[in-house]
Amino acid sequence: MRIPTTPQRSRMMSSIRGKNTWPERTLRTILFSRGFRYRLHVRKLPGSPDIVFPKYRAVVFVHGCFWHRHDGCRFTTMPRTNGDFWRKKFQGNIERDRRHMDALKALDWRVAIIWECALKHSFVETACAVQEWLHGNAPVLEVGQSTSASNGT
Repeated sequence: MRIPTTPQRSRMMSSIRGKNTWPERTLRTILFSRGFRYRLHVRKLPGSPDIVFPKYRAVVFVHGCFWHRHDGCRFTTMPRTNGDFWRKKFQGNIERDRRHMDALKALDWRVAIIWECALKHSFVETACAVQEWLHGNAPVLEVGQSTSASNGT
């Protein structure tokens, strides 16, 4: 395997999108086909959630396991070089996600975290978990392969 040069790696990393990712688009498509209507990336809400369901006062974040550090997930790897930079970067991401979640809860929004690995494992099961959560009253939903579908506070 060829190791990319610094400019090549920089170009590769800059091409990673934060919105309208493949897992996010796929989940949206399934939910839309099941009759759910939503808004995308509402900037007035903390964290600009990926999917917003105003009718249910609920938001969904679709997190990549690598960038958002999904505990116990095989996709949560650590780059071999520049360790201090990556540790700070990942810790900042985790802290920012926590702040956004706390701010949304303070505004009485329900929050779901859907991990990329759950969608890779089964789109249908993940969409069903979100659908059940939207119709229920649990304040938080987290779905990931290592977390399965768990409701918490």
